[in-house]
Amino acid sequence: MNLDKIRATMISSVWQALAQSGVDLSAVSAEEQEKLVAKIADTVLVTMDQIMGEEIQETPEELSTNADETEERVLWEGRPFLSLVEHYTVTTERLKITRGLVGRKVENFELVRMQDIDYKQNIGERITNLGDIFIKGQDPSNPEVVMRNIAKPDEVYEVLRKAWLEARKRHGLQFREFM
Repeated sequence: MNLDKIRATMISSVWQALAQSGVDLSAVSAEEQEKLVAKIADTVLVTMDQIMGEEIQETPEELSTNADETEERVLWEGRPFLSLVEHYTVTTERLKITRGLVGRKVENFELVRMQDIDYKQNIGERITNLGDIFIKGQDPSNPEVVMRNIAKPDEVYEVLRKAWLEARKRHGLQFREFM
């Protein structure tokens, strides 16, 4: 279920709970009632996501001062909004994607093999500050990876982009544009 459907379901549940509560909202305009229900639904979704797990544990600056420059360091860890079965880890060398609740599948995408990174937000995602990050690379088995429903996608995009550029520099690779 995508984020828009989850939000619509939550809004419907809030309307249903209000109707069942017997609270008289006739003094409040229909427009104000819709704003109230939408705000309650959004707040409940964000609270549920926080309960399910924390997004960013340390900033990249704190992590860089805590580790030796030659070892692989974790720059960012997170998961899709409201997901228990998928987890992302960005390190100085790779993007690690772990899927599964009982069984587990782990994919590693080396940063030096990346070719392009983009992110996208639709209107609903902009309101909740979520988005999808698209990564294209040279891996023949999986040429495109999508990190879905990421909180603060602009910040995660920048962490990933800087790590990608640093990894390429460390390995002596440079960009070449074809004319």
